[in-house]
Amino acid sequence: MNMNDDFLKSMQDAARLLQTAGPREATAAIQRALGSLPGQPGAGLAPATFAQKAFASATAAANATAAAAAATTANASAAANATAAATPTATARTATATAAGRPASAGSPTVEDTGHTVRRTFSGPTGTRDYLLYIPSAYADTPLPLVVMLHGCTQDGVDFAAGTGMNRLAEPGVCLVAYPIQRQSDNMSKCWNWFRPADQVRGGGEAALLAGLTQDILANYKVDRRRVYVAGLSAGGAMAAILGHAYPDLYAAVGIHSGLDVGAARDVPSALAAMKSGQAPSRNTITAKSRGPVLPTIVFQGDADTTVHPQHAEHIVRRISGPAAHTAAAHRGDAAGGRSYSKKVIPGEAGRADVEHWTIHGGGHAWAGGDRTGSYTDPMGPDASREMLRFFLAHPKVD
Repeated sequence: MNMNDDFLKSMQDAARLLQTAGPREATAAIQRALGSLPGQPGAGLAPATFAQKAFASATAAANATAAAAAATTANASAAANATAAATPTATARTATATAAGRPASAGSPTVEDTGHTVRRTFSGPTGTRDYLLYIPSAYADTPLPLVVMLHGCTQDGVDFAAGTGMNRLAEPGVCLVAYPIQRQSDNMSKCWNWFRPADQVRGGGEAALLAGLTQDILANYKVDRRRVYVAGLSAGGAMAAILGHAYPDLYAAVGIHSGLDVGAARDVPSALAAMKSGQAPSRNTITAKSRGPVLPTIVFQGDADTTVHPQHAEHIVRRISGPAAHTAAAHRGDAAGGRSYSKKVIPGEAGRADVEHWTIHGGGHAWAGGDRTGSYTDPMGPDASREMLRFFLAHPKVD
């Protein structure tokens, strides 16, 4: 078989899914890739085009295929029950699973449709994006919290899931985890377009698209609507800040890792300038003006970050905490991986919101405490995923 670049990328996607989600999802990815090749019957979902790193060779891809196949052979029944099917709805094409030989209806996942990752496609007035949704094995009748994770530039949902380890933390029945995927056709580096004014406002661009994607999950899965959270890294962190600012009625709290605040840029040149200089956002722009209550926010930032100036974390904290950001005491600690950090806990007062500000000493532009199987991770730092999840679950939406 003469495998083209898209097929090689799909094989890499399958290999990653084998590690992070299990053989069922890896098999489904391989089946989709095979179905998309010319001359192959039964084309399913489009092949994955969001992989960050291609396999070094066709041999490596074949080895990944063989590994997934071997794992699936040992779990043949489960693999057969997890074959994905694409079903159109008014706003989404849903990859659903079959369970115990019974098809699950689109938009109505059954209790059996659990313990794995599904891939869905959301379409709304401002665009279309794929996303991965991790469903823990404890998912049943009780609504679970939802964490929406926004990857950084050059990353994808599979990579971000592997690097942050958020699925592992979610598996004991803690929450559902969604990974929206930016398309290269919408940004050459697969960055979320946080720097464009049209994408920074409620009802517009990618902000509206991601809010709609979140609402699609709420409509199709059992989610505790008081516990919906958004977090991101770098460009994803900047977009998370925008979503918390524009949709405080949808999200309960925000996590920002190595990101920038709302209104930090208006185009690519100003984005690059802001990232390097650490200049404060203009509070005179429409995007920087508050639309409603500020949300509880946890911020992580490496003080040796040369991609996003560490001063941007200060801008975020000051916008939310006000004068208390200057007076809060910083407590130092040492992560198990070896890095030291400073942590400020700033209680919300007088209409403000609770804030935690973590500064990782010697940390660069990488997810603190992350796994090296993903890109842009720093295993030496404190566990940002664990700390974010702790912070989120302690902050349900207040009616």
